[in-house]
Amino acid sequence: MRRDTFLKSLAAFAAAGSLPLSAFAAANIKMMIPANPGGGWDATGRALGKALQDAGVASTVTYENKGGAAGVLGLAQFYNASKGDPNALMVMGAVMLGGMIASKPPVALSQVTPIARLTTEYGVFVLPENSPFKTMKDVVEQMKKDPGSVKWGGGSRGSTEHVAAAMIAREVGVDASKINYVPFRGGGEAVAAILGGNVTVGGSGYSEFAQYISSGKMRPIGITSGTRVKGIDVPTLKEQGINVEIGNWRGVYGAAGITPAQRKALTDMVVQATKSKAWAQALQANNWTSALLAGPEFEAFVDNDFASLRATMVKAGMV
Repeated sequence: MRRDTFLKSLAAFAAAGSLPLSAFAAANIKMMIPANPGGGWDATGRALGKALQDAGVASTVTYENKGGAAGVLGLAQFYNASKGDPNALMVMGAVMLGGMIASKPPVALSQVTPIARLTTEYGVFVLPENSPFKTMKDVVEQMKKDPGSVKWGGGSRGSTEHVAAAMIAREVGVDASKINYVPFRGGGEAVAAILGGNVTVGGSGYSEFAQYISSGKMRPIGITSGTRVKGIDVPTLKEQGINVEIGNWRGVYGAAGITPAQRKALTDMVVQATKSKAWAQALQANNWTSALLAGPEFEAFVDNDFASLRATMVKAGMV
């Protein structure tokens, strides 16, 4: 029997409830990470891969990074290269939705298969250690004087930190279309730019900046959560009189053209992985909040979040 036929048969049996997940232990998962190494999507994809193996539902996991355009380039490659592959996964999240709204993507997210939301992480804005500014108030005052003089650095255009920067501008009375936002293709590039003083303010998930905050090389000046996050000693924007709250969730999609049975089997594998010790350790190490949502509920969530994010970006002058 051909391997692809065998896997389809396993998926059908699993969907019918007559085959344990352990039957998928021979799966060779191919993980598309639509960002350069060093960022939140990269960390999420590799942590999930380790968890899939730790849970015993995958024997091997291979990774491919394809950065650019808030994940839209990776999405297109994933769509074209993985059609019908029941063992293919792609990391994605709120950042990809923003990138799609801000551009004209060649491939729509609806062309691939929703699997599960995994985590939520709030964004942190930081200053390099030698910055003349000390607080978010200092940054805001300078932005009011000259919006273009403050360089905001972060992920691709339409990323969560880009949206947050535009929302901050709008909340303090600055034309959001005039902010000076510098996009980077991955977290590693953004970190280098911040440490090198090439941007005024950097934004990303706390996990990407944690080591530099601990060492004093970056100074955190605000987090985009509604209330203080346990274990993170950073004031919220709301505490500082700026009514902005936005979360950065991350999840995974499967390939285009897989069957309902294959989708269910892949979803079950991911859910099983989130129950593993390796995944629990990743959540703790990265200060991620578990936000598991799978199947049709996840698909509905993405549709609603896309509409909500588009409305926010239109109000902020980004679309």
